[in-house]
Amino acid sequence: MPLEMSSKILEVLEKHEAEVLAEWIKEQIGATTLRPDLLKEGELRAQCTKFIKLLREAILGSHIFDIQRPHWTPVRDMLGEISRSRALQGFSASETATFVFSIKQPIFARLRKSHDKADSLAEDYWNATVLFDKLGLYTAEMFQKSREEIIGRQQQEMFELSAPVVELWQGILALPVIGTLDSKRTQLMLETLLERVAATQAEVAIVDITGVPAMDTLTAQHLINTVNATRLMGAECLISGVRPQIAQTMVGLGVSFADVITKSTIAGALAIAFKRRGLGVRSLQPSEEHGA
Repeated sequence: MPLEMSSKILEVLEKHEAEVLAEWIKEQIGATTLRPDLLKEGELRAQCTKFIKLLREAILGSHIFDIQRPHWTPVRDMLGEISRSRALQGFSASETATFVFSIKQPIFARLRKSHDKADSLAEDYWNATVLFDKLGLYTAEMFQKSREEIIGRQQQEMFELSAPVVELWQGILALPVIGTLDSKRTQLMLETLLERVAATQAEVAIVDITGVPAMDTLTAQHLINTVNATRLMGAECLISGVRPQIAQTMVGLGVSFADVITKSTIAGALAIAFKRRGLGVRSLQPSEEHGA
């Protein structure tokens, strides 16, 4: 039965390729899921032409319903490329899957014209539906996988941007923390800080939590781990940006930073850091300020 069905689809693709291609493209252009702002008609036509060629070659093999077979690899590869490119362009999953699902109508129309018996037509309809549904679902799965990869990369980039280590002075580093701390972000933050401590041979590192919206036991433990790891690298770690609400929450939770120096502002922590480095700050006299 699959062999007969494959012969029918192959016959349609070989005898009516131009008509199927034209109607398929028309179906996609007329669909609300097409994004002409993201995909030009010429590019769509090239994709459709290539797909029909690869589909025809794959159908010549056995096991037409098993699209994981080696002879379906070129078709899967193409659908994977389309899914990745459209995910990057901003298409939705349904818009991407329509590329495959919309070919059903022109194929079914040609199958209908090639049959005299309703029973055999219904069977061919069903078999063709199974095949194209599998290809469409594969396309949707590849799209979802691509989207997850894109989101994963974006999250990683955001994590990296959210842990900038700034050298305030020679031997003094600062790590401004903005947003909620979770295990993954804390690990990245810690690795970044320790790498910069090692690279600059910094003696003092200031972790500023002004931008941390709330404090809980887990967040406090993340900060303590950061302080301890920094000390193991030979640098003193100060915490700044401790607001009244944060301090009250920490007391309520019974969290203590023990011998860790904490300050309400980064300026206060910087003053301590200067002192540890044997540095001081003084106001310039008017004559000095103007270089006189």
